Amino acid sequence: MSADPSQWDRDQIISRIDTSVPHSARVWNYCAGGSDWYEVDKQLVDQLLADYPSAAGLAVASRQFLGRAVRHLVREAGVRQFLDIGTGLPTGDNTHQVAQRHAPDARIVYVDNDPLVLLHAEALLTSTPEGATVYIEGDVRDPDTVLAAARETLDFEQPIALMLLSMLGHIEPGPAAELVQEYMSRLPSGSYLVTCDSIDSPAMVELNVHYAASGAAPYYVRSREDLAATAKGLEILPPGIGPIPEWHPDTAAPAPADQMDQWGLVARKP
Repeated sequence: MSADPSQWDRDQIISRIDTSVPHSARVWNYCAGGSDWYEVDKQLVDQLLADYPSAAGLAVASRQFLGRAVRHLVREAGVRQFLDIGTGLPTGDNTHQVAQRHAPDARIVYVDNDPLVLLHAEALLTSTPEGATVYIEGDVRDPDTVLAAARETLDFEQPIALMLLSMLGHIEPGPAAELVQEYMSRLPSGSYLVTCDSIDSPAMVELNVHYAASGAAPYYVRSREDLAATAKGLEILPPGIGPIPEWHPDTAAPAPADQMDQWGLVARKP
C-alpha cells in the first residue's frame, strides 16, 4: 500500500474491519483510554477486568514504558532511527512524538497489518521538517518485506531501535524469539531492542484463556526465560528484565499494582 494517504481507498480499508469479534489493537486502545474501539471490544474488556482487575493498568504501563525507553535511547544512547512494529492505534506520545521532541532529526517507520490502524495512520504521518515519519502496512512475520520497505526511510548503516511492544504475544514464544533474533541479525551494530509482554502470572494465564475464548486472536503470555530469549546475543541494559514500571521510572513512588504483570527489557546489539 502506498505511504501516501491521499492514494488509499478508504472504503476498501473499512470493508476489511471485522466488528463481530474483539481485536487486540482496539482492545488495547480501549484499555489505554482511547476512542477507537467497538462495543464488542468494550464488552470483553469490561468483563475481563471485572474478573481480573490486576490487568487494568497494563496498556497504560506499556505506553509509559515506550515513552521512557524512546527518550532514553534518544538522549542517552544517541539513537535517531526507530522501527516500530505492531504500532497499534495512535494515542498520546507516539514513538515519533517522543523521539522528535528530543531529536527533531529522528526518523521513524511504523508497521502494522490492522486495517483500523491503517485507517488512522494519518495521525502518525506527522513529522518535524528535519526528521521523517512513515507508515508501512506489513506483517511482523515477514521480515524480508518489512525491512526492505524500512530501508527506504532508515539508514541501515546507523543504529536502529526495534520496538515490539505488547504485540509478540500473538506469536508463540519460541517462534517469536527466533523472529526477533532474525530482525536483530539484520540491523547494524549499536542497534537496540525494546520489547514487553504480559508475564505468565496465574491471573494473566487465566485472563488470556478467556480472551481467546471470545473469538479474538490468542495471546500467549511470556515467562522471564521467553523474554530473555528475544534478546539472545544482546546486551540487556540495567535494570534488566522485569516489570516495565520499574524500568527507569520518572518518580520514586511505587507503581500501581495493576501495571506489574507487563514485563520487558531494552537491549543493545554489540
